[in-house]
Amino acid sequence: MIHFAWLWMLLFLPLPWLSRRLLPHQPLIHQAVFFPLARGMAAEAPTAHDAPRWYHRLRLLLWLLFILAAMRPQWLGTPRPIAQTGRLIMLAIDVSGSMATPDMARSRSRLAVVQEVAGTFIKQREGDQIGLIVFGSHPYLQSPFTQDLETANRFLQEALVGEAGSATAIGDAIGLALQQRQSLQQSHNAQSPMVLILLTDGGNNAGLMPPEEAARLAAHEHLRIYTIGVGAPVEHSFFGASGNTDLDETTLKSIARLSGGLYFRATDAEALSQVYQRINQLEPVPGQAHWYRPTTDYFYWPLALALLLSLLLAAFREY
Repeated sequence: MIHFAWLWMLLFLPLPWLSRRLLPHQPLIHQAVFFPLARGMAAEAPTAHDAPRWYHRLRLLLWLLFILAAMRPQWLGTPRPIAQTGRLIMLAIDVSGSMATPDMARSRSRLAVVQEVAGTFIKQREGDQIGLIVFGSHPYLQSPFTQDLETANRFLQEALVGEAGSATAIGDAIGLALQQRQSLQQSHNAQSPMVLILLTDGGNNAGLMPPEEAARLAAHEHLRIYTIGVGAPVEHSFFGASGNTDLDETTLKSIARLSGGLYFRATDAEALSQVYQRINQLEPVPGQAHWYRPTTDYFYWPLALALLLSLLLAAFREY
């Protein structure tokens, strides 16, 4: 829409009329050299009172154009958000064979529950950059850091059980996250806080890097790790233990402690949702978004027209 940046310039609109009404006329100077030829020329030259009506109207239009240009007309575009620097959040999701176990929700696998809850978490991280690692026997970068949360969520939903192997390489998954952190050291995101949210239902039984050693390296690189253990709770009975007996909580707690993070246990979908809500509180999203409206100045149009009218009026006086 049209907007005037300096609307107060309208106060100068009656200035010509006020100057004619309030300022005294310049008195005539009687001491002058008399030239007969100049007297004739003065008689023939048009004066302001002798000028045609259109001349006075052009002078009025000229003044209006100057005032309009001084008001600085602008066109305000559609409001746009200002990009803010948020956190770098890497999600490391276990997709080993055991993630197909349907013990966190009725007739739904552990991975399906994680995809639903973590997908909601991703949508809430407006202003952050989200990356995704899936790991089994080997870790894979499913999605690099991106502010396109919809794309990051789509990559999460496309993850499949067993696509990275049937074992669990927790240490290597942390190592891959460290590689992504180090690759950003020379970029503008180098100073952005980065966290890793590592979710698994087992213990480290594959890979080359020990999890505790990877956690120490992460702490050195200022990479905080939140670990989440998922799966049904372990229950002991006469017939033996049941539930997720493969989960290595001791190692996950050690990883979180060494890197400055926390360990969480989620036995069902509701508990996992509460875990991500807690992480949202610990790692708050950027403050309220700021907006700006792009502007296009149009003051030069009335100014250019005023210049043309000035030339026309000057030509008339010369004529």
